[in-house]
Amino acid sequence: MDLQEQLPFIHVALPVQNEPQFLRRLMDCISRQTYNRYEIHVCVNQPESWWTDPAKSEICLTNEMTLDWLRQNNPGNILVLDHASRGNGWTSRYYGIGWARKVIMDNISLNASPGDLILSLDADTTFNENYFLSVALNFFNNPDAVALSAPYFHLPSADNRAYRAILRYEIYMRHYQLNLWRIGSPYTFTALGSAMACPVKAYNAIGGMSPRISGEDFYFLQKLRKYGRILFWNDEKVFPEARFSDRVIFGTGPAMIKGDSGDWSSYPVYPTELFDEIWETYERFPSFYVKTGDTPVVRFMSEASGEKDPFKPLRKNSRTVENFVRACHEKFDGLRILQYLKSNQERFPGSDERHLVRFLSGNYDQVQINGLKIDPETFSFASSPLNELEKIRLLLYEKEEESRFISALC
Repeated sequence: MDLQEQLPFIHVALPVQNEPQFLRRLMDCISRQTYNRYEIHVCVNQPESWWTDPAKSEICLTNEMTLDWLRQNNPGNILVLDHASRGNGWTSRYYGIGWARKVIMDNISLNASPGDLILSLDADTTFNENYFLSVALNFFNNPDAVALSAPYFHLPSADNRAYRAILRYEIYMRHYQLNLWRIGSPYTFTALGSAMACPVKAYNAIGGMSPRISGEDFYFLQKLRKYGRILFWNDEKVFPEARFSDRVIFGTGPAMIKGDSGDWSSYPVYPTELFDEIWETYERFPSFYVKTGDTPVVRFMSEASGEKDPFKPLRKNSRTVENFVRACHEKFDGLRILQYLKSNQERFPGSDERHLVRFLSGNYDQVQINGLKIDPETFSFASSPLNELEKIRLLLYEKEEESRFISALC
């Protein structure tokens, strides 16, 4: 039997809104895949109210042209969900790319086999010709995995403003993930809608994707992580576009827009000390099976949950220390980690630049740090040369790739 016949069938989940130039490039990318067991589910979408909004008329027409183009250029494996033409747009309080992603995946799960894969993409993403094959092989070789958080790399932009913004944002993301890996957090995934996949059976087991206008990828991967093991390593990566976009409330595009205006307050480089505090609590979770200790994280959880001892209910429902520790991690999950960091960052004053330099110098050897040639006194995300920021991004990318690869060996 041919190897491809043994690998899982792939259902591509692709939300599209006002991006015909990217869609055609993506379709060309898909057509060059060496793996041929796939079909594409495209949801062209927008709120119905846009048809009566003069400011949105151009988007409405563009979406109609996209629908026509898809119908005329369908090789037979594209299934189009029309939630954009007049009378078919979103009318509920839910709308946008996140909602479209859920609608597509729900539709796939109703018709696909349990062992099939749902591969989430965005129209402004590219990848090499073996990407689909690498994903199918990855799940075939890891039948217990419930999701993949694929490696990613934003390609340099010809627009220097966009290039600076994406470097700053990607440094934020990689710094965040590397710290979570450093402390052994279960929630080390990077939530990118263009870089994730899961088996249909796992999607159904967690009740599908929750309805959200934005941030759906983060909550989706968190649900999957609580259900089972996420793959972080993949032989191929995706290359999302670095562009200013307001299609979602938060995420890469909005972060770049906000950051370009000088406001990175929603995406700070968190102090290393805060991750260390989380690490300390992780280390003490087994002892909490007897009695909950006093740590900054415990105090935060007590206030957030309204419980004097937030871990007491977990002790009552856990028969073993191992089950208890797992329950602790599920309670202090990825969302709580982010909330803890945000609510405590002012305890460790300093600029984002200062926190980044301290992280780098405290975790990597001096030869690597010297190679960056960072002057702590003058380094600035806003004004340092782009090649200096690129060197930092590349170092963090390489370290993240090492952590991803190591995770595949464990």
